Amino acid sequence: MRVQQHALTEWTKSSYSAVNGDCVEVKAADLSTVSVRDSKEPLQGMLDFTPATWSAFVEGVNRASSRGV
Repeated sequence: MRVQQHALTEWTKSSYSAVNGDCVEVKAADLSTVSVRDSKEPLQGMLDFTPATWSAFVEGVNRASSRGV
């Protein structure tokens, strides 16, 4: 999954959110940074990644889940 320029200009909650609200939100407001934060504690900070690093992470998770890991 490649991050598209316009895809995540607002905070977007993970589609894998738990029933109790345990999840992350992502935002890519520009081409150079993908930010990730805890949706329960949004003011506690965020982690920033390059789009390439974030895409590699997402692709790795997808590969692991397709293998049942």
